[in-house]
Amino acid sequence: MKIRLLQIGKTHDAYIREGIAEFEKRLSGFTDFNTLTLPAIKEASSLNSTQVKQKEAKLILDKIKPEDYIVLLDETGKTFTSETFARQIESWQIQGIRSITFIIGGAYGFSPEIYQRAKSKLALSSMTFSHQMVRLIFLEQLYRAYTIIHKHPYHNPS
Repeated sequence: MKIRLLQIGKTHDAYIREGIAEFEKRLSGFTDFNTLTLPAIKEASSLNSTQVKQKEAKLILDKIKPEDYIVLLDETGKTFTSETFARQIESWQIQGIRSITFIIGGAYGFSPEIYQRAKSKLALSSMTFSHQMVRLIFLEQLYRAYTIIHKHPYHNPS
């Protein structure tokens, strides 16, 4: 199964970029993973939130294929434990899903078009994190899920 993380805007903080790079490297031992970073909307400060979401939606829709299984990282999504997230990934594999794209939107969330295209929504927490932190936390949890699936010692269940 191919997994892609699609995100809006660059990761600015060096320590987060280093963490992301580490987990991307680790994930390569378990799955075909890549990240696609779309440019932030340049004139965003002169637009309202609906306009920004519409512009971001166009960028996102141009980069996804009809066969992609889309999962939005969204505060209204389903929360998982690390173990149930691992089971969800296994379930998607068993269902024959070949390509999953996880999407982290911009500061205002997603447009209705993106919500309509999504098959699932995932919330990392009921807390709010910066978009940069979400990237790192998600990658760590994705890596953890694969270590659970493969019975790797990284995850120590209680």
